[in-house]
Amino acid sequence: MWNGVIAGPLAVAALLLMSAQKHPLASRSVAPRGAWMALFNGRDLEGWVPKFSGHPLGENVNDTFRVEKGRLIVSYDNYKRLDDLYGHLFYNKRQFSHYWIRVEYRFVGKQVPGAPGWGWRNNGVMLPAQPPETMALKQRYPVSFELRLMGGKWLHRSPPTGSLCLNGTTVAYRGKRLSHAVIDSNAPPYAGDQWVLVEAEVRGGKLVRYFVNGRQVLEYSDLRLEQPQPWSATMARTEGFIAIQAESAPTEFLRIEVLNLDRPRSESKLRLSSRSPLTSNGVQPR
Repeated sequence: MWNGVIAGPLAVAALLLMSAQKHPLASRSVAPRGAWMALFNGRDLEGWVPKFSGHPLGENVNDTFRVEKGRLIVSYDNYKRLDDLYGHLFYNKRQFSHYWIRVEYRFVGKQVPGAPGWGWRNNGVMLPAQPPETMALKQRYPVSFELRLMGGKWLHRSPPTGSLCLNGTTVAYRGKRLSHAVIDSNAPPYAGDQWVLVEAEVRGGKLVRYFVNGRQVLEYSDLRLEQPQPWSATMARTEGFIAIQAESAPTEFLRIEVLNLDRPRSESKLRLSSRSPLTSNGVQPR
């Protein structure tokens, strides 16, 4: 009798745990249903191109970006020191304008020696970013609006993940025009090796909202270049490429998916929940 009473709940709990481990954060998504497209296919880097400072486009220095066990990996196994090798991996098939993006990531392992303190458990999603082929040879970062992915330490409340870093760009935030800044979200950093779900709603150059684990943490508008660029016909940034970073922190990406609001496609699907209200944020100089 006791075995029967206990076995039922335990079996259900085990199934729920297995499901949670397989898709631990999918149910927290606030994005709409639709024809989602997986930018990372889980097998290889098809559709992606790397660019490292000091190296030509397409050279994957030290095999930094790779795919292992169905995950897109930023690895420093082949490094002795960072040596100023800041890298980005661009999804190079097309630009996006109006869309949702969903990224599930986590930090693992130790920072590579010779890296700056600010690079500890620091990665990012650049949206929108300049065309990869227009980056200068020694350029560290693409002109972009970076959704910062930050790890943390237990019992520490900073730095927050889901913040905005302006790289040669400017936005309107709380009635002010800002550039050369990191605009903090109100999300915490996430300590340890836990998976985190970040999402962004991008409405061309008019409005962007960030969400972390199902809660809205930042909103800004009027995306513009800080100065004219030969690769852009206008100062307004209404579309661009998507890229992830390699800034010295070993990182794993489980999914990188886009819901294109201009011309929906049907490559992938989504689980969802309700949106959360906008919350307050702070600004710190870059």
